[in-house]
Amino acid sequence: MELWVGTESTWSIRAWLCAQIAQIPVDVKVIDLTSESDKQRLAGKSPSALVPILIDGETLIHDSLAIAEYFNEISHGALLPKDSRQRALVRSLCCELHSGFSHVRGQMPLSFAAVESVAENAELNREIDRITDIFFRAKRPFYSQEPGMFDAFYGVLAYRLNQYGVKLTGLAGQYQTDLLQWPLLQKSFEQARNWSC
Repeated sequence: MELWVGTESTWSIRAWLCAQIAQIPVDVKVIDLTSESDKQRLAGKSPSALVPILIDGETLIHDSLAIAEYFNEISHGALLPKDSRQRALVRSLCCELHSGFSHVRGQMPLSFAAVESVAENAELNREIDRITDIFFRAKRPFYSQEPGMFDAFYGVLAYRLNQYGVKLTGLAGQYQTDLLQWPLLQKSFEQARNWSC
């Protein structure tokens, strides 16, 4: 199985994390997103020309959420809670991250270099308040006690917030700290830095 990832791509990190949690071996292929020749190579593999993509034999799956769901299926549910209601909740929260939080993403882009704290504004604060509410409900040390898709998706967000000096408080802050201290998340960012070398 090949997992094609991109340099400084948060969605690639999430897909890689899901593979690790589900204990699915993948052969990682790195695309330098600043290289036109690499981007052309990616376009030759994927009709969307976006990372990540997963190639499993004749099957090509693009988009991190679809890749995570595929990993969950072939690992017999390793990434989602067993309870159907909890499973639906985690799916909805991952979809919310996937399609939302545009101000956090736009104003706090991932960078492996030092960054300055971002200036507060109403739109950004509204999204941070929503993230705080989501994190507050975590069972800890992971969202559903065992590591899963939620932690892979929101762990990258916790890292990004921390990078820009946004440290949540109370129970939400404790869960953010749990994620930042999660060895697998730390390993994923070490791996992603190597992708950028």
